[in-house]
Amino acid sequence: MIGSANLNIMIKAARKAGRSLVKDFREVENLQVSMKGAGDFVSKADIAAEKILREELMGARPTYGWIAEEGGEIAGEDPTRRWIVDPLDGTTNFLHGLPHWAISIALEHKGKVVAGVIYDAAKDEMYFAEKGEGAWMNESRIRVSGRHRMIESVFATGLPYGGRSDLPATLQDLARIMPVCAGVRRWGSAALDMAYVAAGRYEGFWERRLKAWDLAAGIIIVKEAGGLVQPLNPEGDVLSDGEVICANEPIFDGFAKVIRG
Repeated sequence: MIGSANLNIMIKAARKAGRSLVKDFREVENLQVSMKGAGDFVSKADIAAEKILREELMGARPTYGWIAEEGGEIAGEDPTRRWIVDPLDGTTNFLHGLPHWAISIALEHKGKVVAGVIYDAAKDEMYFAEKGEGAWMNESRIRVSGRHRMIESVFATGLPYGGRSDLPATLQDLARIMPVCAGVRRWGSAALDMAYVAAGRYEGFWERRLKAWDLAAGIIIVKEAGGLVQPLNPEGDVLSDGEVICANEPIFDGFAKVIRG
């Protein structure tokens, strides 16, 4: 698949940052880690990856805006376009030597995500999509699962840690969903959870209290793979609310009804 110039810039940047992260991941025991909040860590590897991404993306498109997990927000000369970047989604996995983490890059145009890349560097799986061009993993087109029955479906979510206020709501979600499905997974990377829905590995995913950079690339990848993406509150907005539910079309209504209670 030959993508647009912007998509090729995104893929190139993700690969370059991925090489840096893989190198640090092999030496994870030696990383100097500082705490930035309860259960939420930032590593030197994370900051180095964001620096690479910023240099690559802003170097290629200096007029675009920028928002990222570690570096904050920069207004661009072009107010209609901005990069939305998470240099390391799954930091806790990374720091514990668990090979399940990703780089997430999205391009937003006039408030809508028009391209997304999620790169699982440890497994060399590059998920990407552009509006109207389908979703891909490496050289293969991907589609959401074709399963139609909840009881045969596997779902993913995040479990709140460190006494977060959304724990009771998530436990209620689990009490409703677990009796009617084939399983729930918590793998610690929202970006990869959405990529896995797009690839048909999960039937659906939901989570609260996420950030725009956790979700942006996944939104377009799931949609271009044939999935549905909505805010948990039907009147809300996924990126600004940080709450999402997504699934294949046959499962979505039943899944959403269970999660929304």
